[in-house]
Amino acid sequence: MVEPFPLIEISGAPRERGRQYGRQAADRIRKGTLHYVAQLKELSLDRDGIAVLVREYLPVIEAFEPTYIEEMHGIAEGAAIPFEDIVLLNARTEIIKLAKPEVRARLAAKEDPDGCTGVVVLPQATQGGRLIHAQNWDWKRECAETAVVLKVRRDDGPDLMTFTEAGALGRCGFNAVGIAITANYLESDRDYRQVGVPLALIRRKVLESEHLAIAMRTVYCTQKSAANNMIVSHCEGVAIDFECAPDETFQVHPDRGLLVHANHFVSPVALGKLKDTGILNTPDSLYRDIRVRDLLQPHLGAITLDTVKTALFDDFASPWSVCRPPRRNLSNNLSATVAMILMEPQRGIMEVAPLPALNRQFTTYRLDGSDAARSAADQQTVARAS
Repeated sequence: MVEPFPLIEISGAPRERGRQYGRQAADRIRKGTLHYVAQLKELSLDRDGIAVLVREYLPVIEAFEPTYIEEMHGIAEGAAIPFEDIVLLNARTEIIKLAKPEVRARLAAKEDPDGCTGVVVLPQATQGGRLIHAQNWDWKRECAETAVVLKVRRDDGPDLMTFTEAGALGRCGFNAVGIAITANYLESDRDYRQVGVPLALIRRKVLESEHLAIAMRTVYCTQKSAANNMIVSHCEGVAIDFECAPDETFQVHPDRGLLVHANHFVSPVALGKLKDTGILNTPDSLYRDIRVRDLLQPHLGAITLDTVKTALFDDFASPWSVCRPPRRNLSNNLSATVAMILMEPQRGIMEVAPLPALNRQFTTYRLDGSDAARSAADQQTVARAS
C-alpha cells in the first residue's frame, strides 16, 4: 500500500511557522535531507563544505525575501537538524554551482532532470465552469516518502497550500485568492552563467501574492540560475505558461481553453534565441504534452477532474510515459511519477495520488474553498462598482 502524503498545517510568524513545520514533518525532513547530503558526500563535498557554500549563498536569499531565512531557521530548530541542510533542500542545485569546477562536473553527471507534465483547463473548457490546474511530478522514487502537503495560515497575506518536499518552502499549489502555480524542468545553453534566486523560493513567493499581476511579475522578472517552466493561473480564468531562461522569459498561452506543457521549450521566440539542451535527458517530453492535449481536446466544454486524471494516467510508451512507473533513467537513478496533483482553486481543493502508476487512490486536501470563491466574487463586485 502507498501511504498518502501527510498534511502539515502551520501558522504564526515565519520562525514559529518553521518550528511547527519542522516538528510535524521531522521524520520526512530528516530522510529527505540525508538523501541529498549523502549524494553530495559521494561527490567529495562534506558537511563543512556544504556549510561554506550555504553561507556564501544566503545573501541571495536574504535579498529576495529575508523572512525565508527565518522560516528555514525555524524548520531546522523544529526538526533538530542543521540549518544548512534546510537551505540545501531549498536551493540545492543553485548552491552547488558555487562549488569548485570539478565538483560541479561530477554533480552534472549524476543530476536528475525534474520532469513533469503540467495542465491548465480554463473555466470555459470545463463541465463545472471552474479552472483546473494539475501536474504529474516526475522525480526521484524516494520522494514519495519525503513529500508533504503544507497548509500555511498567514497573518500577512493570503493562506496557501503547497505540495512540496518536506522541509522545502514551496513547490506547486494555490492560495486563498485563487492564484495557482505548477513548475517543470527546462534546460538551456544559458544555464548557470549567473547566480539567481532558488526556484523553490520563487514559487513560494507566487503563492504568497495577493494579486495575479504581482505573482506573474515574480516569475517573469526574478533572476534565475537556470531555465525552468512555470505555469501561473487564476481561478477566474487566466493562465500563462512562462518558459524561463535565466535572463529572459517567454510566454505560451492557452489554446481553446487548454494549456499543456512538458519539459521542452515550445515558444517559437525562445527556440529562435536559445538552445534547448534538456531533450538529451527527457526525450519523452517531445510527445507527453501531445498525448495529454489529444486526450483532453475531445472533451472541451465538458472536462472534469476525472477527465484530467485519465489524461495524466496515460501509459503510452511506458515506462517513458506521461504517468511514469518506477524505472531507471538515463542517469541510472530510480525515477517515477512521484505524485499526481490536481487543483480547483475556486473550490479550495487539492487532490493528490502518490506514485500514480502504481496507485490510483487520491487524498483530498482543503484550503477552505469558500475563501478563493469569496475573494473572486469580491473582486468582481469592486470592478463593477468602479
